[in-house]
Amino acid sequence: MRTNIVHIGAGELQYEIRQIVEIGHNVMRLSGKPIAWENIGDPVQKGEKLPDWMKDIIAQAVRDDSTYAYSPTRGLLETREFLAERLNREKGVKIHPDDIIFFNGLGDAVNKVYGMLRREARVIGPTPAYSTHSSAEAAHAGYPPITYRLDPARGWMPDLEELRNKVKYNESIAGIMIINPDNPTGAVFPRDVLEEMVEIARQYDLFLVGDEIYVNMVFNGKKCTNLSEVIREVPGISLKGISKEFPWPGGRCGWMEVYNQASNPMFQKYVKSVLDAKMLEVCSTTLPQVVIPRIMGNPEYVNWQKQRNAFFEKRSKRIAEILSGIPEIIVNPPDGAFYVSIVFKIELNNRMKLNIPNAAVREYIDGICSGNMEPDRRFVYHLLASRNICVVPLTSFVCTLQGFRCTLLERDDAKFEEIYHGVRDAILEFLNSASL
Repeated sequence: MRTNIVHIGAGELQYEIRQIVEIGHNVMRLSGKPIAWENIGDPVQKGEKLPDWMKDIIAQAVRDDSTYAYSPTRGLLETREFLAERLNREKGVKIHPDDIIFFNGLGDAVNKVYGMLRREARVIGPTPAYSTHSSAEAAHAGYPPITYRLDPARGWMPDLEELRNKVKYNESIAGIMIINPDNPTGAVFPRDVLEEMVEIARQYDLFLVGDEIYVNMVFNGKKCTNLSEVIREVPGISLKGISKEFPWPGGRCGWMEVYNQASNPMFQKYVKSVLDAKMLEVCSTTLPQVVIPRIMGNPEYVNWQKQRNAFFEKRSKRIAEILSGIPEIIVNPPDGAFYVSIVFKIELNNRMKLNIPNAAVREYIDGICSGNMEPDRRFVYHLLASRNICVVPLTSFVCTLQGFRCTLLERDDAKFEEIYHGVRDAILEFLNSASL
């Protein structure tokens, strides 16, 4: 074309969690066997059912004609008042309903958060990185993400010294992004770690972005500290939603909580630009907003959360048991969310492989793996081809560590055991294949 129409950040838009699905479907077609989808965090797909009391609330709302109308751009006032009052009551945080803005899922919110930044302003985030954040931030800037390291040898805790030095010596960094509980690692950061990250932001005049979509999904005796509890006077944004917590991922409903915007005119103007961008879309979906107070305010809700977290705790411990005894990997049992990231402690190479009995599948995967490829991606593709288990390579999370991410979501106990014993056997076979 006579004019280049491609956005400068187009090459940074990568989401392996979804992109690997096409390969999985081809393997399923060629093998005639179903795939165990451990690549994506969809509790409903993995067999979790919303309780009847929750469905009844939604069904009742569906019969109300007002749920089919536009909502205000910020979101329904009743729902924003409920969330603000709940935050004040439970966390002692003073927040006004107008400090809450609704979006069509956190993907929508994330795109606005980074898309409305000045192009030269960067937000540093963790590595391994969740692809939605890292891709959106990199796309807005037109450069690869800037990251601070989460250390698997220390339970995936942030390297605060590295974070401080990168912030200190890179004046383009305007914000720090935190995912807590973390995706893809399942780590839950202690209060003192969060306080130090807030202090770094305060010292260098930055704002904070906290992805807290899993904030109520914590187990193994851990407690999750909300960003709002430690942020003090620092400007910040917390991102929350219902997709994982109810769970209702297809509802596409999330919201932004803004802290301390009145204390900083530049940050206030930036937040207004986010709201103005949302206004161009008119509003977010009404129905999920309507039911939030009715579901979260229901007496059943607290027990519902406890039951779910007990299930994930059981899965967390069982994965650690199944994968224990393999000295070549690091397994940190997750304490929050529903993901676990496995790291290979030894360097993988392209001589390693798994036996793929199906000739058609083997030919297909060999064709994909024929070029220069990250060795952990090669493991993931071979695992998919040999055992019909779909996970995500760790290097796709803006990460130099070799490994893979999977989930705690499978509801069927027998199938869960089959999947993760299959993963264990595949790891051992892959590592031993180098010596054959």
